[in-house]
Amino acid sequence: MPDDPSDRAPSDDTPEYRVYRAGEDLPRRATRPDVERPYTLYSSRPRGLRARLRGEEDAELPEPGRQRREKPPTEGSRWRRLTWRRLTWRRLTWRRGLAYLGIAIVAWVLLSFVLFMISAQDQAGSIPAAAQAELAPGGNMLTSTDTVLILGTDQRPRSGPGSKEPGSDYSDAGSNSDTIMLWRIGGGVSRRLSIPRDTVASIPGLGTAKINAAYSFGGPALAVKTIEQFTGIKFNHVIIVNLANFPKFIDAIGGITLKTDKVCSNISGGVSKGGFTLDLSAGTHHLTGEQALILARTRENSCNPSENDLTREMRQQQILNAIKSQLLSPGTFFRLPWAAWDAPRTLRTDMGGFTLLSLFAASELGGSAPVQILKPSGSVTLPDGGDGLTISPSEISSAVHTLIDG
Repeated sequence: MPDDPSDRAPSDDTPEYRVYRAGEDLPRRATRPDVERPYTLYSSRPRGLRARLRGEEDAELPEPGRQRREKPPTEGSRWRRLTWRRLTWRRLTWRRGLAYLGIAIVAWVLLSFVLFMISAQDQAGSIPAAAQAELAPGGNMLTSTDTVLILGTDQRPRSGPGSKEPGSDYSDAGSNSDTIMLWRIGGGVSRRLSIPRDTVASIPGLGTAKINAAYSFGGPALAVKTIEQFTGIKFNHVIIVNLANFPKFIDAIGGITLKTDKVCSNISGGVSKGGFTLDLSAGTHHLTGEQALILARTRENSCNPSENDLTREMRQQQILNAIKSQLLSPGTFFRLPWAAWDAPRTLRTDMGGFTLLSLFAASELGGSAPVQILKPSGSVTLPDGGDGLTISPSEISSAVHTLIDG
């Protein structure tokens, strides 16, 4: 039997291909997998819809027996590839998450510290040298205890809330110190004592008058000297509250929460006459900066005519305690840079940035101070015709002892 032509070895004249007509059987070599083919089969993945929309063409097939070679990577491509790998988001683990959170917290606190120090530096030198000369040297209030005199004057801002009050005094000279508070602070201690503004005292060079008049006649220096003589206490620092910036600071920490009785206050004739109006029902309230300022200034409550200046002094101490509590709230942490910037601008003080920062830290460590107010024993008519409150020496001595020694 003759050999199958498909099994014959091709001669030099035999073409490498053969044309087959429809219906003819393929040679066994084309159907046998063990026979080497003179060609290479390539398969490609069908292009997707996105590739077709982008106009991508099928990749060009390489020639038979020839493989595609990639260009060796250059130094620049290696650097780009390495950089991309470093910047690529790595899988987040709980340890890595805690590390990132810790870095963010430290950066946030550091930013707040820098803003606080810059703001405090801007306020440096706001207390006259004569007043600073009346003060005794103080220590670090984180470890030692100092006595701070807090004064709030009736000076009004030239713009914003309170700027249009009738009879406003826009100058520090001639202002009265309507708020007088002694603060024993530091070393885990926080105690306060308020002195009613109408208390009768002996003012050096002026004679007997209301104790708040010392500021109007001699500024901070005479006020410090008069109160030291009245109480027998030597002060280490003095703070004068800036009423114009006080509401800004309260708003910066997110307001304060305070429990009050029913309050119906109209200061300087109320809002209609350029003053302030505040109406609070009995209960717990979250106050804005302006509401806190109105409450701190309220002496006459039409909803409770029995209230007086002593009630106002009590509320002022409660407001300070509410500020301290708000500073520890989680919400204040997210506002920390704004609060750090506004805090020094609320005060005029002899303290520099680090000393002032130790005061704020000591107030948090000392807890909420109990409310203590000097209690008048009677009243007297002054030479100018006004009425002043008298306080017995025994009451002064007892209150001072509690303030200093607890």
